[in-house]
Amino acid sequence: MTALDPTSRFDLVGSSLVISGASGAMGRAAALGLGAAGANVTLAGSNLPALEQLAAEPALAGHVSIAPHRPDTPETARAIIQTAVESFGRLDGMLVASGMNKVSPIVDQSVEDWESVMDANVKGSWLMCQAAGRVFLDQGDGGSVVLVSSTRGRLGHPAGYSAYCPSKAAVDLLGKTLATEWGPAGIRVNVIAPTVFRSELTAWMYADDENGRAAREAMFARIPLNRFAEPEDFVGALQYLLSDASSFVTGHVLYLDGGYTAC
Repeated sequence: MTALDPTSRFDLVGSSLVISGASGAMGRAAALGLGAAGANVTLAGSNLPALEQLAAEPALAGHVSIAPHRPDTPETARAIIQTAVESFGRLDGMLVASGMNKVSPIVDQSVEDWESVMDANVKGSWLMCQAAGRVFLDQGDGGSVVLVSSTRGRLGHPAGYSAYCPSKAAVDLLGKTLATEWGPAGIRVNVIAPTVFRSELTAWMYADDENGRAAREAMFARIPLNRFAEPEDFVGALQYLLSDASSFVTGHVLYLDGGYTAC
């Protein structure tokens, strides 16, 4: 019997992958990393100029399509998935990296702001899973979904996160629920849960000023690796979860947090 080359299980060459929220920090890093690994990538989001700029990167040359939609409705979610199928003939995997936060004490937060966080983080993930699941089930040969949660899906936060934390806990359980629902069809669903990583929203925490230094000092006391993440830190885990290397992994929440939840 010939020994299996373990690196072959990570092969994504020719796979058709959708990235929702591709213009964000994590989505962009994922697109470039997975594209460099040979995947055909469909970039989805509402910022068309940013998507077009990303699509022009050499790592994506010749194997990229753009779906200028945000998954706010069943129709837009379906349009994103259909773009991938029309562009590359099928769907093999999906990363839902779109989301948002609005920070406010619960006594001050409007219902509209709370609903907007829930819509972006929970409803958007649910709609993308619904649209992708229909295609996976019709194809009949499995697939892989990765949802993006947060350490805040497991841990509370004192600074006005009464919308964000529950929304991410819901994403965790959505992933586990669909893993059980779709397991017999060979469709795997997993969740990644980062802590702070560099993005437009967290740039102030990386700044070399009093506020940034204070935030880092407080957080590093809880992060054994003693640093925040860069979006590129997540690409290896995504390649693992979207490839056959994780063929027996489903319903899992993977904390990409530098050890934060271990403390």
